[in-house]
Amino acid sequence: MRVELTINGAARALDVEPRMTLVDCLRDVLGLTGTHVGCEHGACGACTVLVDGVPARACLMFAVQAEGYAITTIEGLTHTRGALSPLQDAFCATHAMQCGFCTPAMILTAHALLAENPAPTRAQIVAAISGVICRCTGYAQIVEAIALAAERARAPAPGTR
Repeated sequence: MRVELTINGAARALDVEPRMTLVDCLRDVLGLTGTHVGCEHGACGACTVLVDGVPARACLMFAVQAEGYAITTIEGLTHTRGALSPLQDAFCATHAMQCGFCTPAMILTAHALLAENPAPTRAQIVAAISGVICRCTGYAQIVEAIALAAERARAPAPGTR
């Protein structure tokens, strides 16, 4: 089946099986391996991507269902080739990555949270990331990273007041 997808701002026309999940399309057809496959039934959240800016499980969505939506993967958050986004930098600064399996989903979920609420409380951060399982129990550093990214985004630019 022919489908036209918008992935990380780029339009892509693809032939996919109607039953192909979005996560399989991203990884196997488009080579965007930053989206991870975990449980394959929506419980772990490792496959989280943004669909029109809202976190969604790519293992529960067929690629054909994604037509007409803007899909953002972790690869789509970099500002310039090889540069980390402020959120990714905050994850590095706070050692919030541990094994890294949940990291793309956590960062995308946090990105959506900060887009909606630039000054979340710790409780709001915890609630937002509650749908993504961290197998290393690095939640404390992840919450710290998201709070740091929010704080940095609110800080005035150097030399301004």
